[in-house]
Amino acid sequence: MRGLTGKVAIVTGAGSPNGIGFACAKRLCEEGVRVLLTDIVPDGAEKQASELRAAGFDATATVQDVTDEKGWDEVIGLAVARWGQVDILVNNAGVSIAAPATEMTLDQFTRQIDLNVISVFLGSRAAMRQMRAQGKGGAIVNMSSVAAFVTGAGSSAYAASKAAVHMYSKTLALEGAAEGIRVNTVHPGITNTNMVAKAFSEAPESIQTMASAIPALRMAAPREIAAAAAFLASDDASYCIGSSLLVDGGVLLQ
Repeated sequence: MRGLTGKVAIVTGAGSPNGIGFACAKRLCEEGVRVLLTDIVPDGAEKQASELRAAGFDATATVQDVTDEKGWDEVIGLAVARWGQVDILVNNAGVSIAAPATEMTLDQFTRQIDLNVISVFLGSRAAMRQMRAQGKGGAIVNMSSVAAFVTGAGSSAYAASKAAVHMYSKTLALEGAAEGIRVNTVHPGITNTNMVAKAFSEAPESIQTMASAIPALRMAAPREIAAAAAFLASDDASYCIGSSLLVDGGVLLQ
C-alpha cells in the first residue's frame, strides 16, 4: 500500500497471538511500518514484538493500561524517543462482557465503557496532539464493530460502547481533516480470535448457528480485519475521512 514505508505506528491490545491487534501490527510491519505494540498483559506485547523482530521487522513493545491518561503520554513519548514521530494509531484494545441489561453489574458496564470508549478518547487525543505538533498529518484507525449498528440480547454495554466509538471518531475526523489527520473506523463482524473461541468453547453447537447467520458462512480471520486497518492508515485511503469500513461477511446486508 502507498505511503506506509517508514511510518511509525502504535497498536494497542496487540498482545494476543491470534488477536486483531497483533494482526494489525504484523500487517503494518509487512508494509514497512515501524510499530510499537502495547498490551496490559505483562510480556504479552513483547512476545509478539519479538516474533516480528525475528522476522526482520522494526518493532518494540510496552505494557500499557489504555485507560490511564498519564500512560498515554508515556507511550507517545516512547515512540517519539525511538523513532522521532508518530504517524499512525490503531486503537484496538477493548473488551466484551455479555449479560442481560437487568443483570449486568455497574462494574461490568463501566469496564466496557472504560476499555472501549475512554481508551479511544485518550489515545486519539494524545496521538492527535503529537501529529499536530509534527505538522505532517497522520492516521487514526479506531476499532469499532458491527455492534455499532446492530445488537443482540446481552450486548447492551458493548453495543453502546462501539456506537460511541463510531460517532466519536466522526467528530474527531471533522476536527482533524484540515490538518491532514484522518480518523476512520473499522467495523469487524464476528472474528476468529481467542476471545470468541473462548465463548464458543462453552457452547460448541453455537458456532454452526452463528456461521449460518453470516452470508459468507464463516467468521472473519484477524488478518482480514488487519488489511482494512492498514488500508485506512495508508495513502491509498487519503480521501477517507470519517469513513466506517465494514468487514462483516455481509451481516449488515440482512
